[in-house]
Amino acid sequence: MDRIDRMLKQDLFLYHLEQNNAAEADRRFCRHNLSHFLDVARIGRILNLEENLGIPADWIYAAALLHDLGRHIQYEDQTPHALASGKIAPEILADCGFEEEETRVITDAILHHGDSGIAKERSLRGVLYRADKASRPCFACEAERDCNWKGEKKNRRLRY
Repeated sequence: MDRIDRMLKQDLFLYHLEQNNAAEADRRFCRHNLSHFLDVARIGRILNLEENLGIPADWIYAAALLHDLGRHIQYEDQTPHALASGKIAPEILADCGFEEEETRVITDAILHHGDSGIAKERSLRGVLYRADKASRPCFACEAERDCNWKGEKKNRRLRY
């Protein structure tokens, strides 16, 4: 997990994390911050172990830490955040020691993390999708009634 420790101190990562935090300072709904990223990573690890997928832990953490990093860009110019995050990720991954093939797999998962068609995949893409959706505590959210997530997407019970 040395590469993940490097990522948490990497300048471009910290810049975009700060931009997300500023863009969502007054947001009532779920935020796209380090806490969310770590929730997704930890749930992803659980899914990986429960499903015996054998995905390297640092791939799960890297994908989770980067998957929503471009959210502030979506607020600024309506670029889909998965695309914005996918454009940011390769430079951070390379700087933190990820090889080209690892970067391709992780970036692909980031680019598709909102596509419901991958929900059941037994891959990093599927794990990231499922962990991201499972990370939201809708059952305890004060803004749940006003949230634009459709009813079936909302987490109404604690699973992880």
